[in-house]
Amino acid sequence: MAAIKSHTPLTAQRLKCATAVSLAVLAFPGVLHAQQAAAGAKDDVTLETIQVSGDWLGTGLENSVKSFGGARTVVKKDEIQATGATSIGDVLRRIPGVQSTDNSSTAGSAISLNIGVRGMTGRLTPRSTVLLDGIPLAVAPYGQPQLSFAAVSLNNIESIDVVRGGGAVRYGPQNVGGIINFKTRSIPAKPGLSGDATIRQDSFGEGGSKTSYSAFIGDQLDNGLGLALLYSGSDGQTWRKDADERFNDVAIKFRKELSPSSELYGKVSYYDVRSRTPGGLSVAQYNADPFQNTRPTDYWSGDRKGIDVGYINNLSDTQEFEIRAYYNESFRKSVLINAARTSLGHQPRTYEVTGIEPRYTQRINLGNTTNDVTVGYRYLRERGTDTVIDQAISTGVQKITSLAENSTDAQALYLDDKIAFGSWRVTPGVRFEHIESVREDRLNASNPDRVVTNNKPLPSLNVSYLLNPSATLFANYGTSFGAVQNTQLNTPQANELKPELARTIEAGARWSDKKLSAEVTAFQIRFDNQIQTTGSGINAVSTNIGETKHDGIETAVDYAFDKSGALAGLSVFANYTYVRALQESGVNAGKDVPFYSRNTDTIGARYQIGQWAFNLSSTHQSRQFSDNANTAAENASASVGEIPGFRVWNVQASWKVPGAKGFDVLAGVNNLADKRYYTRNVDSNAGRMVGAPRTVYVQGRYTF
Repeated sequence: MAAIKSHTPLTAQRLKCATAVSLAVLAFPGVLHAQQAAAGAKDDVTLETIQVSGDWLGTGLENSVKSFGGARTVVKKDEIQATGATSIGDVLRRIPGVQSTDNSSTAGSAISLNIGVRGMTGRLTPRSTVLLDGIPLAVAPYGQPQLSFAAVSLNNIESIDVVRGGGAVRYGPQNVGGIINFKTRSIPAKPGLSGDATIRQDSFGEGGSKTSYSAFIGDQLDNGLGLALLYSGSDGQTWRKDADERFNDVAIKFRKELSPSSELYGKVSYYDVRSRTPGGLSVAQYNADPFQNTRPTDYWSGDRKGIDVGYINNLSDTQEFEIRAYYNESFRKSVLINAARTSLGHQPRTYEVTGIEPRYTQRINLGNTTNDVTVGYRYLRERGTDTVIDQAISTGVQKITSLAENSTDAQALYLDDKIAFGSWRVTPGVRFEHIESVREDRLNASNPDRVVTNNKPLPSLNVSYLLNPSATLFANYGTSFGAVQNTQLNTPQANELKPELARTIEAGARWSDKKLSAEVTAFQIRFDNQIQTTGSGINAVSTNIGETKHDGIETAVDYAFDKSGALAGLSVFANYTYVRALQESGVNAGKDVPFYSRNTDTIGARYQIGQWAFNLSSTHQSRQFSDNANTAAENASASVGEIPGFRVWNVQASWKVPGAKGFDVLAGVNNLADKRYYTRNVDSNAGRMVGAPRTVYVQGRYTF
């Protein structure tokens, strides 16, 4: 992906802004020390290379994260490998402000992704825009943004880019919980066949074990064509009895150079999964055996087929044009037994999504400022059908109880301008959303069609100040809009839902040099009319709970000791987040919103000596509540009550085998102390769901 470069360095006098200096001192003490150390040095600031491609989350800004005007973390493959993570959630828990639960509303299914940012509920990730190579991952980004079916696997990922603030203009509409982009592994840039193969065995202290496989092979041919094949799969049983799961994730990527300034690129992908869902346990059942399975008939399954194609052209040193088009179709199905154990509820759903996104960027030099003006447009077409089928266990007879067709046509237009002058980077922007959604009841012709139209302008402003080559101060304001979703259109006309609107402000500082990287961010989010859904399927109920306010602070530090010192090879890291998310109106005003922890942290160390590397890390989260009333006492069914906090420790060792070039071995233990902890499900299969016990794993990888 090409970048437009500045041909003339910009020189500016030091800005003696009392506000900026105060923020630097209060937010990050190291900034003041560095500023003093740099006193008397040449006071020139060179404009960094600025990526102007609209797909800045996919590849564009990875070289300039430290100057980005918002809270942002990029985790690359070697860092992911070093954590010993078994899932995407394991990786995301190490990012400030992010909370992730492996088992949530789908009652333990591996098919879902549960990510909460800054106090947003993590149950099925309803308030973050999640992308795969810059393309929406949700089966219906507007109509069903929840990731009850997330077609993404850890081993095919090259990097995870989490923008917690400052990215609302280019991606939306529902981005109050940040923007998360999973970038798949890249086609090799140099000629010659290269790749790797990995096999990993996870053995759980309870339940069973699973085997994971991955392979990658790619080449850049002399004729300008680049190709890559990615595969990741897993099969086995997790820590609950008879909790079998398996998935296959395969993609073919291509890139073709059309001219020295333009290229065509794209990907064809397929994903399928089937996962048993043991469900929640009552208090008595959990105390008797937290790993038992009381719902052996329940499962989730799904598949997704997709294709995307893009064209990019660096028209000149100051112009760039890019257009992307994509299509995917998804099918997902759940089978869940009812509380009386008399029937099985089948909920098959189909989805089709078509999108097109052109973008154009123009660099304009005006006096002592450089403006990168980007205008972009997205048309998204969603079509889907959801069905509920009741099957009597005694007779096997099936009856359709609900059948609906959903359609959404959404258009978004955005404009932003990254203005660079001296040490400042200021980016004003606005996104306009036009959304038309329709839900048709195909079973009961007397029910009227539900039609909703939304038009919303969403302004934003990002500001960053490059204090010195290592330190950046930033602040931003953004707005986020959440339309009423397809299934929520079932709400009776007398109690019609209102769409969500949220406003976010944040300010922070980051430091990055060869030894030390650190960041601190303070934030506040205000919802005008937050929507909350309880229950599932035809029993789901959505309501506006009114105003909510989320505020807090995120911190992170990573330090590598001097390579020539006594602690050579040692690096340490830590992050801590405090967030307070409160209901501001109604009978529960002043109480926490459900399913988030006020305090989370990660600490760890890595030591490398020769061909060996050793890791020790720990993650922690404080208690959560499972209802708006913040009920602390747990009922007998475990459907309501406080969820205790917990801390787990993980250890790992890796070894590059001498004399066997390209071969390395990895082994470790997650949840070293075998800490027993649980989350809670509150829908039709409510109860406690135990977390992963002590898990021993070993992995072998060969690279060529």
